[in-house]
Amino acid sequence: MREKLFTTRNVVLMGMLGALAGVLMMFEVPLVFLAPSFYGLDFSEVPVLVGSFALGPVAGIVIEAVKILVKLVIKPTSTGFVGEFANFTIGCALVVPAGLIYRFNRTKKGAGIGMTVGTILMALAGVVLNAVVMLPFYSHFMPLDTIISMGAQINPAVSNVWTFALLCVGPFNVVKGIVVSLITALVYKRVSVVIHSTAGQARRGVRA
Repeated sequence: MREKLFTTRNVVLMGMLGALAGVLMMFEVPLVFLAPSFYGLDFSEVPVLVGSFALGPVAGIVIEAVKILVKLVIKPTSTGFVGEFANFTIGCALVVPAGLIYRFNRTKKGAGIGMTVGTILMALAGVVLNAVVMLPFYSHFMPLDTIISMGAQINPAVSNVWTFALLCVGPFNVVKGIVVSLITALVYKRVSVVIHSTAGQARRGVRA
């Protein structure tokens, strides 16, 4: 029988991973060769993906939510929560499929397939959310024509909201998914040893 998710230990772990992700969300690296500088690559999905692998996809959703809450405490919203909603949704599009696939295939191959599927879905979610929600919202602060022209300077094929989303935001999220996946692949085994060792200690404590 599978271990219950919302044990005291797991809640603490999810809180810690979410807090770390929220802090990492503050540090962004622009990829100006792919998208305008207001799109920044951050590594906040690494702790979320680690948690999703270790504790399951539901934990990934919880950690994503904690990440957003911590970010809002550190830096209040400047987008009327639209940006935070998009970040939560796009992040879940990566970590939930990855965690779900790994849950049923706990091998390196399963993790690789999960992260590949998650990266593709994250890129698709990013395209749709940016075209339908984010770009129309940001047009209240910056003219949409200006945003599109910034994308056209990077890729001349950009001519409207959807081509901007497809040719700038899509590749940006693919690169982000690859980078996050590679870092997670490098650190997960070491972190999971600590996570599972604390689980063993907790169980022994209960039996003592």
